[in-house]
Amino acid sequence: MRVDLGRGLALPNPVGLASGTAGYGFELRNLIDLDRLGALFTKGTTRLSRSGNAPPRVAETSGGGLLNSIGLQNPGVEWVATQYAPRFAEWRVPVVVNVAGENEADYVHCVRRLEGVAGVAGIELNISCPNIAHGMDFGRDAGAAARLVEAVRAVTVRHVMVKLSPNVTDIAAVARAVQDSGADSVSAVNTYVGMKIHRRSGRPVLPDGTGGLSGPAIQPLALAAVAAVRAAVTIPVVGVGGIVDAASANDFLLVGAQAVQVGTATFVDPNTALHVLQGITALRGAHTVSG
Repeated sequence: MRVDLGRGLALPNPVGLASGTAGYGFELRNLIDLDRLGALFTKGTTRLSRSGNAPPRVAETSGGGLLNSIGLQNPGVEWVATQYAPRFAEWRVPVVVNVAGENEADYVHCVRRLEGVAGVAGIELNISCPNIAHGMDFGRDAGAAARLVEAVRAVTVRHVMVKLSPNVTDIAAVARAVQDSGADSVSAVNTYVGMKIHRRSGRPVLPDGTGGLSGPAIQPLALAAVAAVRAAVTIPVVGVGGIVDAASANDFLLVGAQAVQVGTATFVDPNTALHVLQGITALRGAHTVSG
């Protein structure tokens, strides 16, 4: 079950918790045994603290979807490095810090600040957040994504994973660009841009109009994106988007993902990732026996 993603990032198993859906792990740790999972991908961490967007920030949609416009609320990289990372270092589960920014300098600052910090197992570059200004600029442009990865690669020896946006014309082209610029792996996909209308008022439910759509409603779309990325790159791919059980997680593994992240389903049942892990373990055991 061990998954070696390269450059020092080895997961004890292929099931992680997706960025933004488990915070920094502290609250969820009171509910489930995080140390049984393959990895925790933290919520997006920025150069300075952010209070996030105005409420309401979430809205349910048909098909089991969830729109969110959190706006990357977080305490800032300095707090994560000095207050959170020492606690991460006491856990068995590898903690990959998701880093976001509005420009290249923001990303470089965060990654440089986390370099050598105990408790940080790797970096996930969030170039695909639809809920902040310029949050998708790098993810939509293969050249910009490549330049960002080159800049980050120059200041870290850690594993660098790039979280790809599905809101692009050609996700494979962006994946190839970040691979060629030094990314060690990619995760796919972040949320899709969506909207929900309050039918009585005729106005969008979310104050900013749109938000990021996640949940089982996007699983077939995310699966197709992962298959396209897998065909385009040789580095490891981590699949994410709409996983609710072992079967939907295994779909991503079947199209070539090395690992998966469970996200929105955690809000419904905090134990979902553990159930997924148990199911995948059983599926692999059955395959070994039948083989």
